[in-house]
Amino acid sequence: MRPVIYQTLPRLFGASSTTNVPHGSIMQNGCGKLNDYTTKALKQIRSLGFNYIWYTGIIEHATKTDYSQFGIKADNPLVVKGNAGSPYAIKDYYDIDPDLAVDVPHRMKEFEQLVGRTHRAGLKMLIDFVPNHVARQYHSDAKPLGVSDLGEHDDTSAFFSPQNNFYYLTNQPLDISDIVDNPEYSGRYTEMPAKVTGNDCLSARPSRNDWYETVKLNYGVNPYTHQLDPSIAEQLNSTVQTEGIRAYGHLTTDLPESGTKTKMFDYPDTWNKMLDILRFWATKGIDGFRCDMAEMVPVEFWEWAIPQIKSEHSGIIFIAEVYNPNEYRNYIYRGHFDYLYDKVGLYDTLRHVIGGGSASLITQCWQSVDDIQPHMLNFLENHDEQRIASEFFAGDAHKAFPALLVSALMRTNPFMVYQGQMLGVDGMEDAGFSGSDGRTTIFDYWSIDQFKRWRNNGLYDTNKLTKSEKEIFNYYVKVITLCNAEKAISNGLFYDLMYANYENQQMDTNKLFAFIRKDGEETILIIANFFDEPLKASIRIPAHAVDFLNMRTGARFATDLLTGATRTIDLYPDQSIDIIAPANGGIVLKF
Repeated sequence: MRPVIYQTLPRLFGASSTTNVPHGSIMQNGCGKLNDYTTKALKQIRSLGFNYIWYTGIIEHATKTDYSQFGIKADNPLVVKGNAGSPYAIKDYYDIDPDLAVDVPHRMKEFEQLVGRTHRAGLKMLIDFVPNHVARQYHSDAKPLGVSDLGEHDDTSAFFSPQNNFYYLTNQPLDISDIVDNPEYSGRYTEMPAKVTGNDCLSARPSRNDWYETVKLNYGVNPYTHQLDPSIAEQLNSTVQTEGIRAYGHLTTDLPESGTKTKMFDYPDTWNKMLDILRFWATKGIDGFRCDMAEMVPVEFWEWAIPQIKSEHSGIIFIAEVYNPNEYRNYIYRGHFDYLYDKVGLYDTLRHVIGGGSASLITQCWQSVDDIQPHMLNFLENHDEQRIASEFFAGDAHKAFPALLVSALMRTNPFMVYQGQMLGVDGMEDAGFSGSDGRTTIFDYWSIDQFKRWRNNGLYDTNKLTKSEKEIFNYYVKVITLCNAEKAISNGLFYDLMYANYENQQMDTNKLFAFIRKDGEETILIIANFFDEPLKASIRIPAHAVDFLNMRTGARFATDLLTGATRTIDLYPDQSIDIIAPANGGIVLKF
């Protein structure tokens, strides 16, 4: 099955408060729980065409809510963003976020029950792995016996040591006076020496735009050269030694059969700790990890760690958040990632086209990653990006329909949808820390009106949605279900029709994007219209497409899979098919 992923933030999924107070506490605004993902809810998500679900923010992170009565150390509020806190400021890698538990002392049991419900509903389960940074006050209350805490044995007098877990700005206290609103609070949080922030800010005085609530993890990389320490790199680069890593989990100076004594190589301590954390969660029965800011972690670590996890847990997948196209192939082929975000490629291109850019740019976009296309993860929204319906993006969720057709149906690689996207959520609420920025808050306790109405007290139907919301929801369902219901979409060949129509005066290639998917006897012609009005076009089907795809010519019966409308078309090499593409929409013509 082609992975079709539903990203969900548990804190928001089940939040049902009737009032939202900006900067509100958990008592004021409430919080969704893992138990809100009932069997009914999960089966409904599966019925929409999804086969993976990514639970975002499962692992315990820093928060302003005090759980000290449960043996969880309270966080200093000055180094927490928002009242709920960022899901990416990990406080304890071995624990479940207590906000998400109905019964806090049994939060891990509730998570394990969620794993079972998810699988019984026919969904595979992803969680975040945040390898690059942790909360300022990281402290594991739940770590297994024999595991030492991050930084517990660090030499804090050294700015950089390959065996330290953190980087230390020696003899400099952390100064957050530029961040807190009231300077008198600046002395209430003490960190000496200051640790480098998660976004590599090498200053003891980070700004509000820095990831000041986090500290950078040290994988043996010198932060000034961005290279592995020479003592590590030298040993890793030997072919014999690399084989030693893969076979034995350590480096050897000679082949084992040589009879010489094996020399153990001390990996950076962070490597061993993070591998242990991956193993811990993999044994819980999850099906994969979405790895936050994976490119900020050396590819050598992934090269070493991922094969070990995969050898122990068959079928588990790794998704990387990587934004540098020059590193794509490195993290796929050397780092062993299954999928990478296609953010700076397809996402950015489609956003530009929705905003008025030429649809012809899509061709250049897919060509740049054609050799690794099966490894690219497509999306139009996630928790980091602005909502389509926001004033900062399209202002109307309907305007993304043609981009949806392209992103979901163009190739066989995975496709992802973010919670609330199918309902036209605009993310314009001023919930707290991040203000009104077109993103649904990940820092605060909040509830989403459209989502509460879709949940409808556990019915998960469209009865309480507006006409517009129903249109958006139904359109998404139609497209998403095609991803695996149609073999030509899930497994078929792809043919871009744009090159054959650039000089076609009867097709506006700035506003229309056309392509074919083909598997066996089934052919699907897809035309996406990025214009606000219906467009007539005559789409030329080149002889090369007919030959390459081995298409049967002549009169063909065709059905638009979006509307159910039927027609007969005459398919011949170098001839055209006449269509009328609806405004901000498209045609999915199967024949």
